[in-house]
Amino acid sequence: MDKLIEQFSLGLFVWQSFLFIGLVLLLKKYAWKPILDAVNDREEGIKNALEEAENARKEMQDLTADNERILKEARTERDAMLKEARELKDGIIADAQEEAKTQANKVIQQAQATIASEKQAAIAEIKNQVAELSIGIAEKVVRAELEDKDRQHKLIKEMLKEVS
Repeated sequence: MDKLIEQFSLGLFVWQSFLFIGLVLLLKKYAWKPILDAVNDREEGIKNALEEAENARKEMQDLTADNERILKEARTERDAMLKEARELKDGIIADAQEEAKTQANKVIQQAQATIASEKQAAIAEIKNQVAELSIGIAEKVVRAELEDKDRQHKLIKEMLKEVS
């Protein structure tokens, strides 16, 4: 280090300083500016890429949320359709049961009406047969009574007594 101080020359120092400052200015104008611009451009590109990645991530979250919402709506709609189908099925079954009951009641009423009319017809037939039998019996009794003249007079007298 002593040797350096002994060989120091002010003129050389000024020239070296002048050249160094010139070199720094040249580098600043032609090298550092393009290098810094490239670094800044790269930094801006990285920021843009990060922003785009963040936007893509947010968009993916939105799409995922939309998909989940659509799935939820689809499930809700499916459940509503199944419920409606069950209600429709139950309604159809209830209507069919009601119709069957109505038809059964009609058949029962018709059967009862038929039975009642046949019963009335049978009773009328029995009454007619009883009446015919009664008339036949009465006819035989009256013939037997009217064959004898004394009995006829006696019967007429009894009837006249009852009428009086």
